[in-house]
Amino acid sequence: MRRVVGVLALLACLAAPSAASAAGDPFAGTGVWVWQMSRTEGGDADAVAARAATSGVSTVIVKGGNATTRWGQFSPALVAALHARGLNACAYHFLYGRKPVAEAALTARLVAAGADCVVVDVEGQYAGRYAAAQAYVARVRRLIGPDYPLGFTSLPYVSWHSKIPYSVFLGPGGAQVNLPQVYWKAIGSSVDRVFARTLSENVVYGRPLAPIGQLYSRPSPASIVRFRALAAAAGATGVSFWSWQSAAPSGWAALRRRVTTAQSLAPAPILLRRGARGDQVAWLQQHLASAVTARFDAGTDTALRAFQLAHGLVPSGQTDPATWQAVLAGEPAAVRWTSRGAKLLR
Repeated sequence: MRRVVGVLALLACLAAPSAASAAGDPFAGTGVWVWQMSRTEGGDADAVAARAATSGVSTVIVKGGNATTRWGQFSPALVAALHARGLNACAYHFLYGRKPVAEAALTARLVAAGADCVVVDVEGQYAGRYAAAQAYVARVRRLIGPDYPLGFTSLPYVSWHSKIPYSVFLGPGGAQVNLPQVYWKAIGSSVDRVFARTLSENVVYGRPLAPIGQLYSRPSPASIVRFRALAAAAGATGVSFWSWQSAAPSGWAALRRRVTTAQSLAPAPILLRRGARGDQVAWLQQHLASAVTARFDAGTDTALRAFQLAHGLVPSGQTDPATWQAVLAGEPAAVRWTSRGAKLLR
């Protein structure tokens, strides 16, 4: 799938209403995540369907694997039961990166079980494991095909754990949809502030967003409704919530409330300059076809200024919105990741 061209083009695309329906796109509409099926309406598919129907939920995302361990709760029988009741049935798989080929094989087993989509959950355990991420993505795509709907979820702020290989999982051949975990109450800030920063730090990867909100820890119903409004304003593909078993009655009620769409959101993408570090820098370097070190050093500064001059931009050495737009208009250079770092493939 060709990447969206430029930050501004991406934001314009996201601002347009989604034409996909939940029946045709498991990432559209509203989803709720299930950690333990036995503690979700007692594991009763009829009760799950009834709750979904009254809450506007169209997709149920059930844990199906942890590293190389299969969770039997996500089964063909469960998929058939949810499908029979008009629900999308997706699986999620928490990855560690120690055995990426085996993890890819397990993801493929979830697909074979009938999953309408699979979301890979990649967090701090995967920090710095770029070669493993590349091995996983290559193998899983060989097993499930290039067009199977694969989602990626991780921390909302890339800068929080900047060694997580976002750029591999959201890069060429990776996940088609980015599902950042926008848990505003857990973070300890307003939903508006957390949402805006999440967009700013994730938009540079050029994947459609389907953010995850929180139902755990009893967030206020008003904040849940506001999260839904902000997602609509950003043109998100859909939204989902963690988690079913921890949702309070007030949370379920908030999913039923009518949402007044907020003003369209177009936050500035993350600004990078000399001294910056992390995955966003590595992603920039791949687009500049400069040495991929994940450190914004003198060489990156020189490459960026040369790029800006060549594209009629002020050679500031900083990634302002116009620079990101120009940078992302091109494809990233192919990279082979090893335990010692990245090698550009000419």
